[in-house]
Amino acid sequence: MKQNNIGAQNKVGVVAGDGIGSEVVTEGLKVVEAAGVKLETVPYDLGGARYLKDGTVLPDSVLEEWRGLDALYFGAVGAPGVPPGVIERGLLLRMRFELDLYVNLRPFRFPERNIDMVVVRENTEGTYAGEGGFLRQGTACEIATQGSVNTRHGVERCVRFACGLAQSRPAHHLTLVHKTNVLTFAGDLWERTFEETAAEYPDLETAYNHVDAACIYFVESPQRYDVIVTDNLFGDILTDLGGAVSGGIGKAASANLNPDRTGPSMFEPVHGSAPDIAGQMIADPTAAILSAAMMLDFLGETAAAAAIQTACDQIGEFGKQAESQTKPTLSGTATIGDAIAQATADIVAGHRGRAQ
Repeated sequence: MKQNNIGAQNKVGVVAGDGIGSEVVTEGLKVVEAAGVKLETVPYDLGGARYLKDGTVLPDSVLEEWRGLDALYFGAVGAPGVPPGVIERGLLLRMRFELDLYVNLRPFRFPERNIDMVVVRENTEGTYAGEGGFLRQGTACEIATQGSVNTRHGVERCVRFACGLAQSRPAHHLTLVHKTNVLTFAGDLWERTFEETAAEYPDLETAYNHVDAACIYFVESPQRYDVIVTDNLFGDILTDLGGAVSGGIGKAASANLNPDRTGPSMFEPVHGSAPDIAGQMIADPTAAILSAAMMLDFLGETAAAAAIQTACDQIGEFGKQAESQTKPTLSGTATIGDAIAQATADIVAGHRGRAQ
């Protein structure tokens, strides 16, 4: 992988995928351009539709090409008729393992409720490791096992990333979420690693919540959280709940990071391909746009990323005000994208004007 130079043109692989994927990716790239960032994009035809067409999931040749890119930008993958697990394991999980995307980063920002928290989810171990199987399958005595794999190496690098992130934010607060009272082996490893690693960051304030308690707090008082670190399965559940309490899943962005930068990181909205509304141009592209902002931030284009985030905040606030005044809110994929693109361009132009 080539080393990124701020200001240089970054090479980004784009997988629009299925359903609404191409619709929201188009808006994301439109806003990136409005922010003044030039990307060299390389399209890849992958996803459920491609699998149904010719059985392709993720060719080795494509994976090798990806290793030479600066980032990957995904829309959504998944289509009716594809057997469960084919795309999930053959494309998404294979990417995470092969490219070592060990941090799943999920920010939740909802100024109207004073929510500004980030979940750091371990992304390559836990239940994703696929440990388990069947015994006497299809009989009355069938047994199914599903293990959770947790290594000191995997846990520590995830916790250490979370510590660094929490240290960079104003609140300096980090919460571990697990289920140590029941999962006494995995939970013990996570708790010990958390305590020992966090001790190296004396300015951090730390806390622990059981995952069931955290689900209650996410709904009742999400303002208590700053940075949360958790394992793969609990993170999967908590982050969808986080999207629901902070504006909806249509505004939930994500990054699958290789913080060591030995390969490209991947950025995607988490709402899925939504085949029921595909082609109607009514999907909210905000999550894809915010995912693009996360990508720019990771690539060193921090000012552009901040401008996009501010623009999304402004457009969200506009929609809230319009609704409260019984006026039509912004709707339509391209309409929302255009509004955020214009707001981003205005913010960037304002910054340039002040600099002069």
